[in-house]
Amino acid sequence: MASRVVLTCWGSFGDLFPTIGIASELKRRGHRALVATCPVYRDVVSGAGLEFAPVRPDVDPSDTALMARVMDPARGTEVIVRELLVPALRDAYRDLATAVEGADLLVSHPVTFAAPILAERQGLRWLSTALAPTSFFSLHDFPLLPPFPGVMRLARATPWAARAFMRFARSVTGPWVAPIHEFRAELGLPEGGDPLYEGQFSPHGTLALFSRVMAGPQPDWPPATTVTGFVFHDDFGAMSPELSAFLDAGPPPIVFTLGTSAVGAAGGFYRESARAAEVAGRRAVLVVGRRTGNRPTALPASAIAVDYAPHAPLFARAAAVVHQGGAGTTAQALRAGRPMLVVPHAHDQPDNAARVQRLGAARVVSPAGYRADHVATHLRPLLDDATYAARAAEAAAVIATERGDAVAADVIERALTAPPA
Repeated sequence: MASRVVLTCWGSFGDLFPTIGIASELKRRGHRALVATCPVYRDVVSGAGLEFAPVRPDVDPSDTALMARVMDPARGTEVIVRELLVPALRDAYRDLATAVEGADLLVSHPVTFAAPILAERQGLRWLSTALAPTSFFSLHDFPLLPPFPGVMRLARATPWAARAFMRFARSVTGPWVAPIHEFRAELGLPEGGDPLYEGQFSPHGTLALFSRVMAGPQPDWPPATTVTGFVFHDDFGAMSPELSAFLDAGPPPIVFTLGTSAVGAAGGFYRESARAAEVAGRRAVLVVGRRTGNRPTALPASAIAVDYAPHAPLFARAAAVVHQGGAGTTAQALRAGRPMLVVPHAHDQPDNAARVQRLGAARVVSPAGYRADHVATHLRPLLDDATYAARAAEAAAVIATERGDAVAADVIERALTAPPA
């Protein structure tokens, strides 16, 4: 029987596209699927043939000053939570309450803080999601988080250090989410778990929307968690004729991209990338976004700069991919089976980078050390040592067997028909 499912998310295309992918599969199965997210994404969602509902706060990826603060490794997460999301909590709750009218199930996102509150208040069945292993903060598979990589490596290796860091992290982030607890109290709800940790997960189940090549279930993951595989949405945007002609005119290039968030805080990334490719003797595609300052003023004939290109067809024609390590970009690079150089900025990016490095499919360089000569020294082994390409191909073969959208839809359909908890 057809049901009405509301899927809510917040963030970049890396957050939005998996939501669209699941919603599209639900629609294909005959359900009514509505995507509730930032107003700026209305046309993207509607263009995918899905129902849309706006939920505040909006996000403006072209606001470079904001993006620079959001991508700060030390304070970026605090900016998102404390300055953007928590002040808009009541607005988001009202917007989402309108969106879920008549819904049979709600699917949340790690930072849609209004969703668990609304589901509990209305007695609405809901499922939570995780886009990257970082969300679980597993003591058995501890994430690598900015800005203290040395401390994080100790926490990964030593359980007592992981526990100590988690106690410290909760003490730091507690004030960020205190208004969320206050709002719950206003609504007559118990305090609940910490919204950044255990409180984001649903008792009805969690969809881990990443491949098992990234991580497998751990003893301290939430109950009823399903690793679905990556969920892709490949129908947004087309490759320009100019880019297609460039790809046809020579050997596979190195693709340089910073996704849809870090591209707003690119600094000298594209300038140094163009030089690095030239030093390495390789062609280059620079996906620079819409900010004029990102586009190098003079490029050799062996390089091209484009505002945007769909990752799936572009990465499939790349020799290697240099990127920021966002969940969506990492998924597409692994899916394409291409070796990668990861330049992680903030949030889950350092951990994603460390995981693909452990797979043997990538090398990692810090943004602070992103200089043409240094980058070229990393690109040469990536391109000349066949081991990197072989490990990337092995990961791609696993991902090709996973149907994240179908597995997620299966879990949602089981939740729709399950007896009341």
